[in-house]
Amino acid sequence: MSTDDISLNDNQYLTFVLEDELFALNIGSVREVLELTSITKVPRTPGFIRGVINLRGRAVPVVDLRMKFGMGETRRTVNTCIIIVEVELDGESTVLGALADSVQEVYEMESSQIEPPPRMGTRIKSEFITGMGKSGDRFIVILDINKVFSADELNLAADAVGMSGTMERREGTADAGV
Repeated sequence: MSTDDISLNDNQYLTFVLEDELFALNIGSVREVLELTSITKVPRTPGFIRGVINLRGRAVPVVDLRMKFGMGETRRTVNTCIIIVEVELDGESTVLGALADSVQEVYEMESSQIEPPPRMGTRIKSEFITGMGKSGDRFIVILDINKVFSADELNLAADAVGMSGTMERREGTADAGV
């Protein structure tokens, strides 16, 4: 991958909808987008952890971003999908699925087009937000996926798939199976 490719990725965002609001994630944290599949519920997990899916033989926790952000549960429609993301926390990498009402497009925005996050006026904590972009007359809330979940929440997600001990052992190793 060339330096140009890396800088291009920094300007590309996957846009998606949660409760009629437009959100985006830097494309570098997105592994893939899946159609909604069967999610196996896991007992005694927080409500926003919906369960696990089988992703090519590996159990991956699935979180409901709408519930995490206080928007209510994601409803199953033909457009509902799972965005597979890689989250970094304290040097550890965790793969998880995030439910979205729909995925829109990969959108390119220069840093000059991105405004700082608002200090108020959004139901999402401002520390979760990298900035605000625009698409036509709509604002795009650009999320920092690495700040959306706390270490405790990521550990709960790992526990949901029985990986709490293996996450630490895998730290710094490549997992080519995903």
